[in-house]
Amino acid sequence: MKKQTESERRIIRCAIYTRKSTEEGLDQEFNSLDAQREAGENFIASQSQEGWKVVPTHYDDGGYSGGNVDRPAMKRLLEDITAGKIDCVVVYKVDRLSRSLLDFSKIMETFDNHGVSFVSVTQQFNTTHSMGRLTLNILLSFAQFEREIIGERIRDKIAAQRRRGKWAGGIPVLGYDVDRSGPSPKLVVNADEAAKVRRIFGLYLEMESMTPVVEELDRRGWCLKSWKTKSGKTRGGKPFDKSSLHTMLTNQTYIGRIKHKTQTFKGEHTPIIDQKLFDDVAAIMRSHARGGGNHLVNKYQALLKGLIYCPACNYSMVHNVARRRSKVYRYYTCVTAIKRGRKYCPSPSLPAADIEAAVVDQIRCIADDPGLRRDVLEQSSKRCEAELAELNTQRTQLTQRLNHQHEQMKHISSSTDVGSGDSERLAALHQEVAGIIESLEIVDGEIKRLTAEQIDERDVNAAFSDFGNVWNELNIREKSAVLTLLISRIEFDADESSLSISMHPAGIKTFSAEATEQQQETNS
Repeated sequence: MKKQTESERRIIRCAIYTRKSTEEGLDQEFNSLDAQREAGENFIASQSQEGWKVVPTHYDDGGYSGGNVDRPAMKRLLEDITAGKIDCVVVYKVDRLSRSLLDFSKIMETFDNHGVSFVSVTQQFNTTHSMGRLTLNILLSFAQFEREIIGERIRDKIAAQRRRGKWAGGIPVLGYDVDRSGPSPKLVVNADEAAKVRRIFGLYLEMESMTPVVEELDRRGWCLKSWKTKSGKTRGGKPFDKSSLHTMLTNQTYIGRIKHKTQTFKGEHTPIIDQKLFDDVAAIMRSHARGGGNHLVNKYQALLKGLIYCPACNYSMVHNVARRRSKVYRYYTCVTAIKRGRKYCPSPSLPAADIEAAVVDQIRCIADDPGLRRDVLEQSSKRCEAELAELNTQRTQLTQRLNHQHEQMKHISSSTDVGSGDSERLAALHQEVAGIIESLEIVDGEIKRLTAEQIDERDVNAAFSDFGNVWNELNIREKSAVLTLLISRIEFDADESSLSISMHPAGIKTFSAEATEQQQETNS
């Protein structure tokens, strides 16, 4: 019988696939990918009598985890298989192809559909036989188990580090830099940024509200922490918003603590904020969360404290006094004019007694005019709807970010080739997830609050039906409390001589309930 020549044998086109989870060492002249390819080429050469030939195209994934198939070379390999360019795929080890049993099954299904065989150089299998498939599945099950164990070890290591007060990685915060010169990274105080942090806490203590503080930080051009990754990419540096400001003001890192889940531990780093300032800020935030505010009437009987805003600067107008001999003159003056000078604010100071009387008169008009009451209801309803729509959009965006971060954590945890960079990234993701969850809780609380604040025509009528008589019976502190309850914002346009009052739906609802209860007591 005539011996079959090489040209008469079927040529088996063999593609070599290589992968390494990290980029470490890839810049070397002969790296891990080269070693894997060399082993594959030697194996194919040993099978040359069977017609095996190396496909010249390189399928190398350097710096990609085997926990999923989102890898450029893997995608090109599958595309070429679908196009009928490959007959056999050769890898150094099975886990170079995939470390996920589910992904591996899908890849093998693609191989089978296009008649492509699969060979591991160090673990020889014949994938056309059931025993070969069983062996592969067993190996991959152990690979997946090993990946999950490594993920647990990383999480346990992070927890142990934080219990000892060590910084376990994550996103750097304003006020601190990361010192990586020692055996483990540490937080060190950045003097310039620390001064900003202390001033931000002080601003909130003065203004007692997130919005004016955010506006002031925007005016100053102060942003969140900016830092560079190991690869040299710049991250952070975004402007403050209420969510990021809330995260800063509640971050116990600033008082020398390290947080892990629900617990905090004494940290190795130097605190920036003293405990008293942190507690004072926390107390104000708690009082606002309860909806009570922290509105106090000073000895000069400032009824509109915290309610009146400058329409030009969009900053609050504070109550101040001027004495001339034995007389005391009260005014409301824009914060910009007080802090930066009169030339920076076009709005004049407003005589306190006159503007307070005008506000009360306008509320009396609402009480006496059914058309104005309907306007108040319409204004409040539109405001609630707009705020709810904005909050729901914010909640959707936060949920999407949370899902993305969870996918990132799953991606890192699914790899057994976990380096120090992966550990730090996982710690950072844990911290980001905690921040997103905290932001979601704030948004959900706001949605719940606004939903409860929605009012109807009965609430408006009950709140204003007997306002004149009720107002005359109140003392100065009670009057201030009523205005704070009913009004969310006041603006006076000096050029137009017009007064704009935005009513607070929650206050109307509360005042309505109190008025109804008082009326029932009177009738009984």
